[in-house]
Amino acid sequence: MRAKDMPMLYRLDAPAAAVGRAFATETRDDPWAGGHVAPGQFAPVLTAGREAIAGPMPSPRQPRRMIPRLWGVMPPQSALDTRPHGILTARNLDSPFWTGNLRNPEFRCLVPATAFMEWASHSPIDGTRRQLWLSCADQPIFAFAGVWKDSEVPAFAILTCAANAALRAEGRETMPVILPPDPRAHETWLRAGWDRAKALIQPYSSSLLNCSETHPIVTAPPR
Repeated sequence: MRAKDMPMLYRLDAPAAAVGRAFATETRDDPWAGGHVAPGQFAPVLTAGREAIAGPMPSPRQPRRMIPRLWGVMPPQSALDTRPHGILTARNLDSPFWTGNLRNPEFRCLVPATAFMEWASHSPIDGTRRQLWLSCADQPIFAFAGVWKDSEVPAFAILTCAANAALRAEGRETMPVILPPDPRAHETWLRAGWDRAKALIQPYSSSLLNCSETHPIVTAPPR
């Protein structure tokens, strides 16, 4: 497997209660204690609180919910053999596979994280691929833009966009979509029409990313 085809990893080094405070979300009894997330594992995602319900948003609005979902959406039957972990990222947002879910806000979600890993350029010392860990300088816990689908298992994928300058310099063509640290942006992703939500799909500023070849342990500040 080529390095650029390897799945990324991410970390959420904050317990469920801290994530809930950061995103004003009900955690209920979510058992997440913090740690890494790999393809095919369950991790917390934050929803608008209307799983499996389509149609206009009710009034009053439902509170956000934190629920565990599997990272990796079940692919079409024709692609099962080439997707052992499911579909981890949504790249072609005009694909019929994604359009219905993305255009209905109840199927969008926030994927909380504290750092993520991308495969970087080769080491000048021994020629091996390097793991580049990135975190956000302006938000200890941030949110990827996510989308969820249910089949046999409730699952989610992370949206990607063109890489920023820092990642392009490392040979990357894409990066996950990181939402701004603005509650209004989170609300837009979870509840607004697609015409407004898709405006959030853009590279995160290189100047706001911390980069390291060892994963940082970033936790939320006490409150």
